[in-house]
Amino acid sequence: MTDNTRATADAAHPLSGFCFHPGVTPEFSPEQVEHLAEAAGIPEGMRKALGSAGISPLAVKMGIVFEEVSAERIVATMPVAGNEQPVGLLHGGAHLVLGETLGSVAAKVHAGPDLNVVGIEIGATHHRAVTSGTVRAVCTAISLGRTLTSHEIVVSDEQGRRLSTVRMTNMVLQPR
Repeated sequence: MTDNTRATADAAHPLSGFCFHPGVTPEFSPEQVEHLAEAAGIPEGMRKALGSAGISPLAVKMGIVFEEVSAERIVATMPVAGNEQPVGLLHGGAHLVLGETLGSVAAKVHAGPDLNVVGIEIGATHHRAVTSGTVRAVCTAISLGRTLTSHEIVVSDEQGRRLSTVRMTNMVLQPR
């Protein structure tokens, strides 16, 4: 990528103007949260219910964009570019970040605005590699209980080939 191409791409990116530093969690103003939520594709009606759970600094840096959001099903995309391991493949950890982001948001939608959720288990099987383009993840509820939720997240390439299968369980935290 040339410097001109990078500058043009950066100017159009929702994170242009933000500076991230290792070891420092960014604090976003309410206006910035709204801007980032819109850029990430979080439906307007879900933003208040999700609160800060809908906008993770890591998910934003990874370029995750939501296309569909409900407790039963979430669909989102993520670019391969910028999320590769040194040999040029989409990093296995990027699959897990994508999967955990979708599973956590789905669990939070299920729990509602008054309860929080925490991940208690995640695992993935990597089926094939990808080196370019955009991946799509579909998160489907396996079980939506009062205290636990489980989701399967299938990550596919632009041709619809399965790249990985992520399984995640979240615990719904009851008020103390």
